[in-house]
Amino acid sequence: VQLQASGGGLVQAGGSLRLSCAASGGTFSGYTLTWFRQAPGKEREFVASSFRSVSNSYYTDSVKGRFTISRDNRKNTVYLEMNSLKPENTAVYYCAAGRPILSSLTDRAAYNYWGQGTLVTVSS
Repeated sequence: VQLQASGGGLVQAGGSLRLSCAASGGTFSGYTLTWFRQAPGKEREFVASSFRSVSNSYYTDSVKGRFTISRDNRKNTVYLEMNSLKPENTAVYYCAAGRPILSSLTDRAAYNYWGQGTLVTVSS
């Protein structure tokens, strides 16, 4: 499975962006799909996850109420809708697919497949 992330760009604080991650060479069915991000000089961190199905979504506290993860299994695509963006959301955003157990949802090592990353820059 290969993942292709897109949708990043430059946006002003308070604005919105929608990231997409499309899979090829396989299917998302049954996979947990997760977005991570890596800000300059920082480690890659968990952002949001669709745990095995769209009805089980998890978010890091700092994005709750502003970001929404969704997936379309027919299109093999996962989305991250980001609203009310803040300068501290500036990072390269990566999509990942895997079959982690719930307690390992935020563990990068639990994911087998990674997209190449898409840069989100939020200006103040």
